Amino acid sequence: MDVLRLLDELRVLAQAGLFWAERNDHPYDKERYERILKLVAQQYDETLEVPTEEAHERLTCNLGYVTPNIGVKAAIFDEEGRMLLMERPDEPVKGTWDIPGGAVEPFEGPAETAVRETCEETGLDVETVEVVDAYPMEPNALNPHGHVLLLYLCEKIGGTLQLSREGTDLQYWDIEDVPEWTLKFQQPALDARQRWAKEK
Repeated sequence: MDVLRLLDELRVLAQAGLFWAERNDHPYDKERYERILKLVAQQYDETLEVPTEEAHERLTCNLGYVTPNIGVKAAIFDEEGRMLLMERPDEPVKGTWDIPGGAVEPFEGPAETAVRETCEETGLDVETVEVVDAYPMEPNALNPHGHVLLLYLCEKIGGTLQLSREGTDLQYWDIEDVPEWTLKFQQPALDARQRWAKEK
């Protein structure tokens, strides 16, 4: 059994239960769901080496009904159909290749995230052309709660290619030649290239 997937499902059930227990004033249910969150926090400690108290604090700081986090990536291609990728510097994904992008900030639209993250990570100014697709991403050591990835096809409109502190290298790659992806991004990358080819 995938431990992270199990923990994430228990987390979601407990947080959703807490939401309704507090809303409907059910103190005993609240105690039960809080106990589940504490147990999940202990297992995160053992599985991901996140201190129990820190894990519990992070798990209980989400207010309201639990929904997946949203991540955005920007698919940028050169004239030869190669995709711009950044090599990640930090563990546990050090040395892997990633599509530029990041998490949606509060009060920010996903298209704005694609533009902002691309500029921050690559120095390029882009505009979004269209959404390629939405991809559910499994929980993992990098993001133990999982997320939904929105992939935007983007077009360069300015800026100068410049490596940020968030990466160790920037390169245009033939998708089939990428040695190791940060996550399961090869299929989204292939989907984006197919969409790019239709736009040409």
